[in-house]
Amino acid sequence: MFAVPGLPKLIVLIGIIVAVWYGFRFLGAVDRARRQAERVAKQAPGQRRTDVANVEDTLKCRICGAYVPARQPTRCNCSDCPF
Repeated sequence: MFAVPGLPKLIVLIGIIVAVWYGFRFLGAVDRARRQAERVAKQAPGQRRTDVANVEDTLKCRICGAYVPARQPTRCNCSDCPF
């Protein structure tokens, strides 16, 4: 009544099962990453503003093109640096 399927059919069946298994694992990882990104976005509004506060203005050296801090310009290792 029940026949044992051939080897090629078993290999295809196992391949389908493995593909579905890894598909669900991938979708789970994507969902976890999305949830974590949402959690970080909810927690970080104050942190984003402090990150912006840490940004400094810079000036470009006329001689070599190196950028130096605008508040306390320092030499850019060129012999004829204007700073």
